[in-house]
Amino acid sequence: MSVLDEPLYFGTAPHEYPARAARVTLVGAGPGDPELLTVRAARALGSASLVLYDHLVSRDVLRLVPEGADLIYVGKESAHHTLPQEDICALMVRLARSGRALVRLKGGDPYIFGRGGEEAQALAAAGVPFEVVPGISAAQAAAAEAGMPLTHRDHATSVVLATGHRRADAGDELDMDWAALARPRQTVVIYMGVSNLGPICARLAAHGLSPETPAALVERASQPGSRRVVGTLQSLPALALLHAVRAPALLIVGGVVTLHQALGSCTMAGVATA
Repeated sequence: MSVLDEPLYFGTAPHEYPARAARVTLVGAGPGDPELLTVRAARALGSASLVLYDHLVSRDVLRLVPEGADLIYVGKESAHHTLPQEDICALMVRLARSGRALVRLKGGDPYIFGRGGEEAQALAAAGVPFEVVPGISAAQAAAAEAGMPLTHRDHATSVVLATGHRRADAGDELDMDWAALARPRQTVVIYMGVSNLGPICARLAAHGLSPETPAALVERASQPGSRRVVGTLQSLPALALLHAVRAPALLIVGGVVTLHQALGSCTMAGVATA
């Protein structure tokens, strides 16, 4: 396996492009545990010769790629992007038009906060054939592992997935529909919210949720070292600092959090609040 830290650009000139572009496969890598990959995703990886992969794709998942395949890292971390999103889209189009079929490997599910929709739009606009292989989302993995069902007849009749920050050019990165997020009898799962945890919890409480509403952080779901930190909207920010919670971690808010003691996996480290 060849792991390339810098993006590769293939020098095919426009007049040398084949008549039909090669296919791009957008694959959901799931939350990190390779056993949670779909059969279709594992098959796509097992036959791949070129893979563009993101930061949250685990090394265990990458080991399924054949020896000798080209791996190009295009990951994004907070305040550090290997390539801007526009350049990633352009690179996919360029490689496909040069005749190289590729797998675009994204953590979780490509269409759930993975920018898979933007990449699919770019491919469609360029006339590049593609398919999307869905993956188990981080929310699903965290809920199953931590013992916090996303829906439950006694606690939540709906579930809302939201992001803890918006794009840099959107103004207030926490300009969200807080009234909708603070509705009763629902589970709220917030991705990428660790750095804004205090303001998020405060705004949910300001818009109607009790400060005593159960809330939890699930860190590194399905991966070694996974753990949950459980508290309330009021106590969770301090608990997160005390236990040095780091991304990737999901915030789960709602009555289903109270089920973690009865349903949580015995293999997951837990930190209970007073």
